[in-house]
Amino acid sequence: MKLTAQDSSILSRLAGEEDDILGRAVEWCALSSGSRNLPGLEAQRAVLADVMRQLPGEVENVPLADSHEVAADGTLSAQVHPDALMLTVRPQAPVQVVLTGHYDTVYPAGTPFTAVTKRADGALNGPGLADMKGGISVMLAALRAFEEHPEKGNLGYRVLLSPDEEIGSLASGSVLAKLAAGGHVGLTYEPAMAGGALAAQRKGSGNFHAVVRGRAAHAGRDFDKGRNAIAAAADLAVRLAAANGQREGVTLNVARIDGGGPLNMVPDVAVVRFNIRLPDAEAAAWALAYVQAQVAATGADGIEAELHGGFTRPAKPFTPAQQQLFGAVKDAGALIGQQITWAPSGGVCEGNNLFAAGLPNVDTLGVRGGDIHSHDEYAWPESFVERAQLSALILAKLASGEIPAAQIKAAMGAG
Repeated sequence: MKLTAQDSSILSRLAGEEDDILGRAVEWCALSSGSRNLPGLEAQRAVLADVMRQLPGEVENVPLADSHEVAADGTLSAQVHPDALMLTVRPQAPVQVVLTGHYDTVYPAGTPFTAVTKRADGALNGPGLADMKGGISVMLAALRAFEEHPEKGNLGYRVLLSPDEEIGSLASGSVLAKLAAGGHVGLTYEPAMAGGALAAQRKGSGNFHAVVRGRAAHAGRDFDKGRNAIAAAADLAVRLAAANGQREGVTLNVARIDGGGPLNMVPDVAVVRFNIRLPDAEAAAWALAYVQAQVAATGADGIEAELHGGFTRPAKPFTPAQQQLFGAVKDAGALIGQQITWAPSGGVCEGNNLFAAGLPNVDTLGVRGGDIHSHDEYAWPESFVERAQLSALILAKLASGEIPAAQIKAAMGAG
């Protein structure tokens, strides 16, 4: 793999665009776009669509089906999602790349965390700046620079920006799977891990909600007639938590119990909400069987329990195909003085979805930063151009064949 004059030209272009790449991400942070903030998401989507239209190809809105959520009273309600954004460029080119990102954040409407500020050490603190408005800016800058490369005709791409990644890609998951089927390699723009490392293998994840129903009664007059859903839910939570330590790599986090009411009333409904992380499909089968058995054991003596949810993101192991792709990215980084490393992660993202659909991918090509999902979230400003240059060079080497996309994709079948 060599750095050509044409490669250097697009890298130089990006070096001169640092203010634009960083500045627009900072501006986007002022748009509150939490996963359930529909007006904020719509505003963010409109801004992103304008930037995407600066690239060739077709920009389209992709309608997403409603997902369903379990309310605190145990009822199911529809969760509406705004459209995803998709850009398609050169779909007939011999090399096809799928690039994904999400424009939702974890910060809800009304959050006081709305501005980007500079820390004493030079890092920028802001809502979604690392995860992943900065990553989207990096992605779009890299694509625009790549369009100046003479070998661009060898490579086509589809970009999908989704509004629901932070809540599990419940609505966009099927779209991600469809795109993955038509690609050779995937690039996703989650922030890099600590120190700038890429995430190698990732655990799988599932979110679950167990609705426990009892019988309401006056706590004084008719206590014996009641069946306490809160007490049954608490007992279920303890038994669920006992899964921890029983199988290597499996963790079950009981995150919340909803329910209850006046202190003189036996509560008749409660919802136990929990997340499971796991290393592989066999562990997922074990965990699901364990959970189902505990929920079934809760239903007795006037208590009923039902389970909702499931595993939406399978595990992403570091297979030979993944190793080959990461090795190529490391070689590309070395050409421009970037030392690329990687490490395992317990987190999940769209990269899990793409891998499950057969697409090898690197899913932490966004900016360097940290403390995501908190009011301390930050990004290093110098990493915006750095990561845009890395992505642009990866695209150039995929187009030239120096990163053998078809060979890497074929290795998925052997992995």
